[in-house]
Amino acid sequence: MSPEIVSQIDGINVSLNAGGMNTINIVLAFVMYGVALGIKPRMFAAIFKSPKSVITGMACQLILLPLLTFLLALAFGKWISWTMAIGMILVASCPGGNISNFISSISKGNIELSVSLTAISTALAIFMTPFNFWLYGNLYIKAAGLSAEVPQLVIPLWDVFKTIFILLGIPLSLGILTSHFLPKLAEKLKKPMQWFSIIFFLAMVVLSFVGNINAFLQCIKFIFLVVLLHNLLALGIGFGTGTVMHLPRKDRRTITIETGIQNSGLGLVLLLGTSLFANFPAHGGTLVITAWWGIWHIISGLTVAAIFNRSRKNG
Repeated sequence: MSPEIVSQIDGINVSLNAGGMNTINIVLAFVMYGVALGIKPRMFAAIFKSPKSVITGMACQLILLPLLTFLLALAFGKWISWTMAIGMILVASCPGGNISNFISSISKGNIELSVSLTAISTALAIFMTPFNFWLYGNLYIKAAGLSAEVPQLVIPLWDVFKTIFILLGIPLSLGILTSHFLPKLAEKLKKPMQWFSIIFFLAMVVLSFVGNINAFLQCIKFIFLVVLLHNLLALGIGFGTGTVMHLPRKDRRTITIETGIQNSGLGLVLLLGTSLFANFPAHGGTLVITAWWGIWHIISGLTVAAIFNRSRKNG
């Protein structure tokens, strides 16, 4: 990738005032509340009687995806900028995406497993997202020989912890309580909330980049290929690991989707609403990778669902 293209991508800047950031935070929390409406405590009891699939799914999301993303970023070498590599690592460090349960359901996957994996990865994100991002972000900076031009990645722990807890932890708890004590209300809200989450993220990305639309369109072909390959890696990790572990077909489908759909909305909030990159040089590549992931994984998720359904019909 030429220095001109890198400069153009990193020059993309998104700035939101306090009101805009608060709106995004509230809506994202509302979306996570909607995800939690499908979670019933009894699901965990059933899933953990046979924990092999849960452990496999967690290993894919929390261990294999961040590790192999780091290696993929190194394999790209000079073809991508360091900011794009950091964006890949940030996305891989986020928990499962908020539409994964919806995609799992239309893929005829294991819905209970999908909801359980989303709930567990979301709860663990309070600790695992900052840890994985710090670990592999700094490893990349060191391995790529960037220490002289890029500062060490220091996670503002309280800032990040508070953001993740408020946006994920509290809505998740409230959603589970609603599902338990007000099951009829939870059932009515579930479907509309799934579609709302898709519309919200698309609107969030469009509004964020409306002031940089020309630069975004000029660099999209580079971003598209990087995210495509990264997403194929994530989907491949889920499907390949599930196959190696001899999991049932429904569980393999679910783990493929859960690993291939990441909560990049959380990644955008961490980039725009915390001091994560306060001392870093221009890093538009990180922002664009994270934002485009959120759009692309909707497309790829629906495509994978169609492939799974076709293979089911063909025997």
